[in-house]
Amino acid sequence: MSARNPISAALLACFWVLLTSACKTSLATESAAVREQAVSEWLAYGGKDAARYSPLKDITRANVAQLEVAWTHRSGDFADGYGDWAFTSLQVTPLVADQSLYYCTPFGRVFALDAQTGEERWVFDPQVQNKRSGMYPAVCRGVSLWRDPEAQTGACRERIVYGTRDAQLIALDAATGKPCKDFGDAGRVALKEDITGAQPWEYYPTSPPYIIGNLAVVGAMVPDNERRDVPSGVVRAFDVRSGALVWAWEPVTAQYRERHADELGNTRYHLGSPNVWAPISGDPEAGLVYIPTGNPSPDLYGGDRDGIDFYGSSVVALDAASGELRWHFQTVHHDVWDYDVAAQPSLAVLPGKDGGPPREALIQGTKMGHIFLLDRITGEPLYPVEERPVPQQGVPGEQLSATQPFPTHPPPLHLPARLTAADMDGFAYFDRKACERELSRYRSDGIFTPPTLGGSVLYPATTGGINWGGVSIDPEQRTLFVNQMHMASVVQLIPRQQYDALNPEPGYPLEHYPMHGSPYGVKRFPLLSPLGAPCNPRPWGSLTAVDLDSGAVLWRRPLGTSRGQAPWPLWLETGAPNTGGPLTTAGGLVFIGATTDSYFRAFDSSTGEELWRTQLPFTGNATPMSYRATQGGRQYVLIAAGGHGWSEPGDAIIAFSLPQK
Repeated sequence: MSARNPISAALLACFWVLLTSACKTSLATESAAVREQAVSEWLAYGGKDAARYSPLKDITRANVAQLEVAWTHRSGDFADGYGDWAFTSLQVTPLVADQSLYYCTPFGRVFALDAQTGEERWVFDPQVQNKRSGMYPAVCRGVSLWRDPEAQTGACRERIVYGTRDAQLIALDAATGKPCKDFGDAGRVALKEDITGAQPWEYYPTSPPYIIGNLAVVGAMVPDNERRDVPSGVVRAFDVRSGALVWAWEPVTAQYRERHADELGNTRYHLGSPNVWAPISGDPEAGLVYIPTGNPSPDLYGGDRDGIDFYGSSVVALDAASGELRWHFQTVHHDVWDYDVAAQPSLAVLPGKDGGPPREALIQGTKMGHIFLLDRITGEPLYPVEERPVPQQGVPGEQLSATQPFPTHPPPLHLPARLTAADMDGFAYFDRKACERELSRYRSDGIFTPPTLGGSVLYPATTGGINWGGVSIDPEQRTLFVNQMHMASVVQLIPRQQYDALNPEPGYPLEHYPMHGSPYGVKRFPLLSPLGAPCNPRPWGSLTAVDLDSGAVLWRRPLGTSRGQAPWPLWLETGAPNTGGPLTTAGGLVFIGATTDSYFRAFDSSTGEELWRTQLPFTGNATPMSYRATQGGRQYVLIAAGGHGWSEPGDAIIAFSLPQK
């Protein structure tokens, strides 16, 4: 035809080109649509790179107001602290893998649910015996998942690994919930082996083990204000297949070991060394695990530490295969404020300096509201960190550090740095005046004012600033989101003989800690007005967005209302005490619960505008997560709502989604 009719041939050729181009365009569009609807699992506690970020964007600024409850699961495993039982705090962030959702309860039960419906697939009960009360709530922040790269089928090819309040490390078959018989003793490893001096409730993991390769790296919580000789803060790595101990790293220097070798006796590890209760993270490609450390015991007096706090209040990088130290960065020198590193280290890629190659960063938030940006391979600060003079003249016997490290990029986020009479707040004029009088009773020289016999204002308080909820990072926009608590407290050291004569009962908000083995006991309490309002300026809780490239604050807004803390009609947007972390999504949203008013909220990540909120049955003191369980399925946003120390305990796991079409 083309030979006889060149015009028709040309038209046919043109038609063919248009057709194939249209097909290619159609295929490309279809491929993009497939990618948009791809499965998105949540495989580790803080998500990929511990960034608390989801690439899903079905839920957007435009439709988030349509969110509704998709399903709710209730475990029934909680307690209010009355009688002999410990009170519970539901801080768990579940995992999602292979269309199943896995989570642990405060007393160590593990549930596997259908991730789309919330229906139970299996439940494992470790029969925890240690349910009695102690100084701290019963907590399980999450479980970990390990997939055997060498096995395609068989029992325990995928394992759920977690720690219990009985200080056992347990491995379960992810498919059935049955213990893995080849792991330790019938699926259990006793974590108190080689750990000296632990009472039943004094030593156990509260955060999930970090899985890297075939290892589970785990620390533990210890009551570090009870006495000087609490159990060691050693971090250990166990083989995920066998449960065998592979390495142990104790946060003390070789020099300290030499000076105190005679104290060990029959013990393997040094008593009172900094513990690691916060979530651990790592970089599998670099072969490093990142350890956030707490304080040596006791927290609030360190005159006789003799260097045991060298690795305290630090982020530490260990070789994942051997446990050998690679670097450490100390966020507080000689910490006597209980400013232990509570937030999980997060990872991000930042622009190179002066046009150089991109820099792989570790981002560490702290209770002081300081954000440190470090080279994740070397530990060197990516931007200047200044050693600045801080208040001195603590109690007799104390040996304070003359300076403390302050970041400059971004600058400190917790403001103001020092409380004065002009800063005092409250619900009414007489409330503020009472706060002014209360402040005048105590020493208030700004951040890092040392504890004193007459009482010192601690601002931010031991609770932060930034606590274990950590930070959330949008890797595309290179923006960091963080919630903080803004509440002042008073710390007063009491000479040993005087404290022992008091024989005080533990409680909240007036806390007493004996700090046995030191010259002092301590009492600690929030700085509140007669009407119960924090005396420090509003907001009492905040949510902040930071540009990681420039270090500038993009927006800052109050987080929470006075609902739940004040009687109606005093329900104002004051910001609220909050515990838990944020989640950022590619849909341009920041989701967070955390607050005492029991709301779950979504904010515009660009502006900070609140776009949606819903009332939870209990406060949501956990970090949310988001997932899509099946190809083309719905995007879910999920939060655990089960209360904390200041609110009613509960047991609700709640998944939200857009209405089904």
